[in-house]
Amino acid sequence: MDANNIKLTQYSHGAGCGCKISPAILDKILHSAVPAITDPRLLVGNDKRDDAAVFDLGNGSALISTTDFFMPIVDDPYDFGRIASANAISDVYAMGGKPVMAIAILGWPIEKLAPEIAQKVLEGARAICAEAGITLAGGHSIDCPEPVFGLSVNGLVNTSQLKQNSTATAGCRLYLTKSLGVGILSTAQKKGVLLAEDAAIALKSMVTLNKPGELFGQLESVKAMTDVTGFGLLGHLAEMCEGSDLSAVIEFDKVPVISSLPYYLELNCYPGGTQRNWNSYGHKVSELTANQKFILADPQTSGGLLVAVEADGVETFEALLKAQGLTEEHLVSFGWLKDRDTAQLIQVV
Repeated sequence: MDANNIKLTQYSHGAGCGCKISPAILDKILHSAVPAITDPRLLVGNDKRDDAAVFDLGNGSALISTTDFFMPIVDDPYDFGRIASANAISDVYAMGGKPVMAIAILGWPIEKLAPEIAQKVLEGARAICAEAGITLAGGHSIDCPEPVFGLSVNGLVNTSQLKQNSTATAGCRLYLTKSLGVGILSTAQKKGVLLAEDAAIALKSMVTLNKPGELFGQLESVKAMTDVTGFGLLGHLAEMCEGSDLSAVIEFDKVPVISSLPYYLELNCYPGGTQRNWNSYGHKVSELTANQKFILADPQTSGGLLVAVEADGVETFEALLKAQGLTEEHLVSFGWLKDRDTAQLIQVV
């Protein structure tokens, strides 16, 4: 079996973060009648629905611990390893932290795919870990019906600079550091209609580390932060709103999106995860056009950071975005947070 000609997506029923269990079903899974063990050193746990767990080390710093894995979203095994790794490391950046070590998680269909192909996946993972300045220090593997890969990642953060998705304040402006639409392009790829130039755009987006999150953590004006992945922009924004007891207004024309999306939506290229997302939280959102729904609920894999910045800090924050090389569309706020509207969590205008 030639590792250079393999098409990994043929071996899995889903792709990337589009495989995530929907928010509504996840609520049922996580519900428990058994009281959780409480530890005052646990600063962020599962109850917060945040990107990672955070444990107070007692010396002014905290340990960030997270894991993320999924099935192939691209055919090339090296790129699959890069994407899955960038996605997993992103959770540390989303908390304002610095990653320090990673452990690999590998599920591999041994009778279907040669071990040399899994080796390519790990090579991609090592490349991204090196870019993040961390070591891929080990891992665990199992024989699995479908290929699965990801990382468990640890990071560190000054407790005073920890960012959560539930600490936003009314008046904060909203920013997104990557353009939406990766799920739509991935579906177009599966249907065989993805243009070559868009394949390059999607890959570049998914392997780009969310390193600016570590710098955002140093800004007091950044009140809340999370990364946008399988639940789409609306799902992760809804978690931010509910955790902070706020509502949001989105100016749709200012949301950064991959420019070719209308072409693929005309071809009905959107992942099944979009409808599952919408079924989970659509009742919390104002009326949308079909295309607005397909874009705003599109499952992102290794998506950008959703950042809530208080009004007084907008100028400094936008200057930092520009210094990090973000393009013009990401330097503009696409919405804001306001006092909770009991009738509507998210309004799109």
